[in-house]
Amino acid sequence: MYENMAGPAVRAGAAGPAERAESAARVVAWLAARDEVEHALRDALGRPPSQRDDTVARMAEALRAAAQGLGEPAIAVAAGVPERMLRGWMEQDPAFATALRAASALAAGHGLTADGGATPAMLRVVLDAVGRGASWPVAGRLAGLSIRRFNRLRQTTPGVESLLEAAQRMRARTARTARGPGRPVRRARVRWAPPAVRRRRAGRASAATGSCGWTIRCSPPPSRLG
Repeated sequence: MYENMAGPAVRAGAAGPAERAESAARVVAWLAARDEVEHALRDALGRPPSQRDDTVARMAEALRAAAQGLGEPAIAVAAGVPERMLRGWMEQDPAFATALRAASALAAGHGLTADGGATPAMLRVVLDAVGRGASWPVAGRLAGLSIRRFNRLRQTTPGVESLLEAAQRMRARTARTARGPGRPVRRARVRWAPPAVRRRRAGRASAATGSCGWTIRCSPPPSRLG
């Protein structure tokens, strides 16, 4: 949806760490504002909030991610929904399921696969996942990158490391803002767990798992973590 919009960029030839960090912060803020942009456009048209509009917009994001060669876990992150919701759409909406298969076939036909190396779409998924609380290894796996490949990417491309650091800083700021003034500072331990891991942990009473699979411990209520 946003591929053709002129947005900020982390330039490969940035003069140094300070400039890379500044550019990365702009990129992460731009990515985080996508939902706000959609809401602002809808408000400008005088349209009231609509669950249908939100669902269709997220389905469109899912189709775009599939057309870029991403797998189901990454597609769910790109659409901003849990994997089980994505599968529910596929089971209950034949038109969406057909479109998703066609988008994946389009990607395969043009050689866009996870084995073909890191892509901007993968990096976007990583940044989205990190911004929502995932550690970078988990975020990499969601995007289809092994820890080894992701480590190599971080070591050889300073721009990627700057983007990860910017996403982590924004996550910390979001948590502080959600906590609100006057509340005691408590370190939140937030991480994303794949569905298979979540099932094994289901019996643990000490963890509270949100609808998107974010496991939160020793923290304010999940709804306040953004």
